Amino acid sequence: MKARLNLTIDEDILSDIKSYAEDKNVSVSELVEEHFKNITSQSKRKNIFDLMKELPTPEHTPEGNLTTLFYEEQSKKYGF
Repeated sequence: MKARLNLTIDEDILSDIKSYAEDKNVSVSELVEEHFKNITSQSKRKNIFDLMKELPTPEHTPEGNLTTLFYEEQSKKYGF
């Protein structure tokens, strides 16, 4: 079910919005509704930082310089 909503928007912005909607062959109402759908669905999704915090912390404590260890492993693997 759809409901009416009154918005107050600057005339210059409204003119730009109407032109944009006409170019895209949609109504201003559809643009507003789609925008509201986008911003409300984003809050339901977790952002990348929250997902990273949920990852388990590796229990690896390397001995030595990581750069040196990387190049040593690469030389063993590829024969540098």
